[in-house]
Amino acid sequence: MTGPALPAAFFARPAALVARELVGCVLTVDGVGGPIVETEAYDPTDPASHTFNGPTRRNASMFGPAGHAYVYRSYGLHWCLNLVCEPGSAVLVRALEPRHGPDLMAARRGLDDPFRLCAGPGRLCRALAVTDAQDGVPLDRAPFRLTSGAPDGAVVADRRIGLTRGVETPWRFLVAGSPYVSRPVRRPPRRGA
Repeated sequence: MTGPALPAAFFARPAALVARELVGCVLTVDGVGGPIVETEAYDPTDPASHTFNGPTRRNASMFGPAGHAYVYRSYGLHWCLNLVCEPGSAVLVRALEPRHGPDLMAARRGLDDPFRLCAGPGRLCRALAVTDAQDGVPLDRAPFRLTSGAPDGAVVADRRIGLTRGVETPWRFLVAGSPYVSRPVRRPPRRGA
């Protein structure tokens, strides 16, 4: 069961706060998607953010209105979907549980494993057919639908993944124990191990 659609004002706040509160919300693109189980936050003070060095043609959507999509290609291979917050800030949608249209997602991915369909930003975009055509598109109209919801477990914070700068910032938020996340929470090393 999903709640009301998220208004643009929901996003006009600090990215880390929005990222935590997006976990459990339901994201669909043309009716395909499910509950968000993992996010990462970025803002202009963060050396890992695309906006750290100011506006460019590539990151223009991140400086646009809150509540819009910022889609970029990672390493020239995979599309990544971000939800724009305050100017220069966004939340990367890292993973969701594939509840709506799983057969279509599987066909798009050429994969039957439901736990890998949307586990990672590139996989998620391929499963939802997100490309740069959605860059700058408002999140409160087609093809997007983003509604409030509650996570199926505790939301925990962890370090972000795949970065060389800002690695220790605990701005990755995920449902603890969810089999749909891209990577489980990193456990600190045990003393004496």
